[in-house]
Amino acid sequence: MAPLTALEKATIVVGTQVLLDAVTIGVQQGERIGIVGRNGGGKSTLLGVVLGTRELDTGRVVRTGSITVGMLGQTDGLNPDDTVRAAVLGDLAEHEWAGNSRVREIIVGLLGDLDAGNVGGWEATVGPLSGGERRRLALAALLVEDPDLLLLDEPTNHLDVEGVAWLATYLSQRRARPDNGLLVVTHDRWFLDAVSTRTWEINDGEVNSYDGGYAAYVLAKAERNRIAKVTEERRSNLLRKELAWLRRGAPARTSKPKFRIDAANELIAGEPDPRDSVELVRFATTRLGKDVFDLIDGTVVLGDRTILNKVTWRLGPGDRYGIIGANGAGKSTLLRVLQGNIDLSAGKLKTGKTVHLATLSQELRELDRVREWTVLQAITEVRSFTMLGGKETSASQLATRLGFTNGRQQSRVGDLSGGERRRLQFLRLLMDEPNVLLLDEPTNDLDIDTLTALEDVLDGWAGTLIVVSHDRYLMERMTDRQIALLGDGKIRDLVGGVEQYLELKAAMSSDKSPITGKVPGASGAAAPASGPSAAETREAKSGSRGSSVRWPRSQAMSKRCTTR
Repeated sequence: MAPLTALEKATIVVGTQVLLDAVTIGVQQGERIGIVGRNGGGKSTLLGVVLGTRELDTGRVVRTGSITVGMLGQTDGLNPDDTVRAAVLGDLAEHEWAGNSRVREIIVGLLGDLDAGNVGGWEATVGPLSGGERRRLALAALLVEDPDLLLLDEPTNHLDVEGVAWLATYLSQRRARPDNGLLVVTHDRWFLDAVSTRTWEINDGEVNSYDGGYAAYVLAKAERNRIAKVTEERRSNLLRKELAWLRRGAPARTSKPKFRIDAANELIAGEPDPRDSVELVRFATTRLGKDVFDLIDGTVVLGDRTILNKVTWRLGPGDRYGIIGANGAGKSTLLRVLQGNIDLSAGKLKTGKTVHLATLSQELRELDRVREWTVLQAITEVRSFTMLGGKETSASQLATRLGFTNGRQQSRVGDLSGGERRRLQFLRLLMDEPNVLLLDEPTNDLDIDTLTALEDVLDGWAGTLIVVSHDRYLMERMTDRQIALLGDGKIRDLVGGVEQYLELKAAMSSDKSPITGKVPGASGAAAPASGPSAAETREAKSGSRGSSVRWPRSQAMSKRCTTR
């Protein structure tokens, strides 16, 4: 393979921080490279260097021939006066793009909800559109342009589960050619595994390269740490725990990492499941009693839309549910119903007397009051010690587990980055010792290391957990069950997880008739399929104890999620 571009002894220093320290690395033709690292570590800076918009302090960037480079940044750069059609297709005549199957596929995959014949669709101006809509337009325009080297900075932001799956398929199959390349920065680990053939990790100014996607990266990093006898025991344990999940859980079947199975098995020998669900349910029952939420024949009507239609959903102590659905399907509305912030139009909601509810919202306004405090002061204001995993944990210890080292704990809250403020918000919630936790898009502004640490903390948390997220990996890692909102007012219990959701949506897309309760793969409106999924069968044969698939729990939980 010939190189597309390369960095030679590239160095960038910002203040006292070295983002790139004499880095020499290159992108070969046909490579799809995922870039990981902590927030502020230099991932977006590296993309800017490759694009040519960020100057090096020393070193140089070499490009082969006349390759074209295009980038999706974290701001879209669209002209607000352009129409949607002009923003995506530029000067292409209708017969040019309409006769191009690749362009049509991009339009359907990313902009399928736009009506080309509607003034509010293709002929709408870009300016009034939401940030999410503008981001999709920018991504579609870049894919239509099809540069030789494609740079994507958090491309899954504002995409639902279907959109992420489509983009992964397009990049790894449709666009995969021996003469082009891809660099992608993302915290979506499922997406990394589905797309990447190589992973770059940026850490302390160095860029380390690993073969394969996220699963292979976790194994290789764990092996390197073991061989080097790494002294950071806590970090090593987190990697082993993450690897154990990857070998047992659903994400491991998204790709075929090129590492030795024997080495992986040796590394995780004796490693327990990420969490002991039976023990956690026992603790949760002690804290919560038998009742948490009973939503019975619940109906919610907002304006002329029926968001929920006679939905019955019962949540017990220790249940861990993930809620999946397209944007606008009603996921956040369902959370607000459980919180009591939205009244039911019909039906009733019974909340257990001992429920102590906490919500990780998408806003950070609750931290405005403590802007002048240190991180540790903001945490200890809530509580100095809490019980986690059956052990007493201090505020400082929990802060360290979530990335606030001793020095950073004395930082002023107002000086924190968006990701750090998000972590602090989560810490304050945990210190308040809730027994029911609602997480609404918890991955916003968080890097992979922080997400892994957050998952590790919640593994030892005894309570009822409900997660709304488009992050497929996090969904299957954090929760034991997933439900789907398909926009028809009903809830489907997804025994087959996210894969079953995508199959349901595909079936609905191919069916021109109105949505009904008779959806392929579900019995009635919400009951699970009658038999185990193919994934469950494979895990049963292999003897796996994967936390994402538990047959007895599946059968029990199916009785809790019904609609009429």
